[in-house]
Amino acid sequence: MPDTPLETKKITAAKKMRELMTHYYIDALSASQNNKQVAWITSGGPVEPLLAMDIIPVYPENHGAMIGAAKMGENLCEKAENMGYSSDLCAYARADIACSVFKGGPLGGLPKPDMLICCNNICGTVLKWYEVQARFYNVPLFILDTPVCHTGYTAEIARYVQAQVDEYIAFLETLTKRKFNRDKMARIGKLSIDAQRLWQKVLNTTAHKPSPMSAFDAFFFLALIVTLRGTQIAVDFYTDLLAEMEERIKNNISSIPNERYRLLWDNLPIWYQLKWMSGKFSEHHACLVADTYTSAWCGTLDYIDEHHYLDSMAQAYTRIYLNIGVDQMADQVIDMVRWYAADGLVMHSNRSCKPYSFGQMDIMRIVREKTNIPVLMIEADMVDPGNFSQSQVETRIDAFMEIVKHRGHGYDVCRH
Repeated sequence: MPDTPLETKKITAAKKMRELMTHYYIDALSASQNNKQVAWITSGGPVEPLLAMDIIPVYPENHGAMIGAAKMGENLCEKAENMGYSSDLCAYARADIACSVFKGGPLGGLPKPDMLICCNNICGTVLKWYEVQARFYNVPLFILDTPVCHTGYTAEIARYVQAQVDEYIAFLETLTKRKFNRDKMARIGKLSIDAQRLWQKVLNTTAHKPSPMSAFDAFFFLALIVTLRGTQIAVDFYTDLLAEMEERIKNNISSIPNERYRLLWDNLPIWYQLKWMSGKFSEHHACLVADTYTSAWCGTLDYIDEHHYLDSMAQAYTRIYLNIGVDQMADQVIDMVRWYAADGLVMHSNRSCKPYSFGQMDIMRIVREKTNIPVLMIEADMVDPGNFSQSQVETRIDAFMEIVKHRGHGYDVCRH
């Protein structure tokens, strides 16, 4: 094994990922020609029943991330504001609503939905957002309401959400005019669990020093666990990605050259500044080794029963990261700080995502008290660049990294 990490090498799985996502969107855009139905669904919504009914799921939030990464968010958000939507609304919602009207975005608009599936376990904005789109496309909307579990998951919540899962199945049977296949659902549930476990193992590889990939890589590779979990495609891809990460560890290949400092990221990415931010932290020999966002898609594993997937799905989809109490969220952040040996925490105060951002000051305080690591807060927006000041963020990152260095954090990569 080399004494020092090799120069950064591109992750070869990225090419395969792009191919899979291209095929996925081609299938979705050509669904009507192949007598298939399309459902738009929120990113935290229960997708497995759709797959069991051969319905193609499409994620406006995932599309919103693509819009941000393609630096098309500002134009589309302005178009939505000209339509009367406030700039205070989620940029994903504004960009998506404008896309439907103006056929914008990197794909020229998403395929027309046959139905909308909205689960509010991630935020409340999706309720009005999906109501707007249901009216625009004149299609049925199903809302699955998950009460916030600030103090735990009660028997009342369990009964309430499970009843809605049953209604969800009936809703799909009505629209497809087909009986729900529970045996197929069980197989898809197993694939979903397998993919989530593999994704968690991929994320866990960054506990190694030096890290074989960064959170910026994870932001990219996340797309498949969102769009295609419950498929063999996702299982096969993450099997290969895990093997590649293990090979990089074996050969001491790091995400950045000369990694010295390890950081944890909180909240959604700033999609239009990924390359710049990655480079900026790299200048300080700092690698963002993990984040609370990409790991959220593995949070259901603690509550799911692979032998009774449909019956345990209500609890799994209710107890996700953004639907629990601030104290529980802080505990998860602290666990991640310790597991990944983070020298600092970078928090994105995201103008668009209020549920993710409102509790951050409390989380910051708790993390500081219990871990004594420095914390940086960056104000921005995940898609709308009008809320981002590069010079201000650059100054804050430089000052933050000086604190990390002066506190004696970091390590000598040659010793690991």
